[in-house]
Amino acid sequence: MAIGNCNICSDGKREMTINEFKRWLKKLDADKDGRISREELADAVRVTGGWFARLKAKRGVRSVDSNGNGYIDESEFKNLVEFAEKHLGVRIFQL
Repeated sequence: MAIGNCNICSDGKREMTINEFKRWLKKLDADKDGRISREELADAVRVTGGWFARLKAKRGVRSVDSNGNGYIDESEFKNLVEFAEKHLGVRIFQL
């Protein structure tokens, strides 16, 4: 479940557009419920080579999940972009 066709910058971060990031997130949504769970986010941390995946995912869901339901949904997408840039080694930009 690698991050698709994205460029790698000199600082080691992968660059992708918002649309590429959304497509990648759909691949992470293992149960296809339209939300990202803590386990699915931990898989994303692992895939991108991050350490302490479960801990980062727990903190990530806690910081991104603005409505407190334990999942990251479409309304919390902006928060997830910030988390991904900080913890998943990606840089997301708009065209």
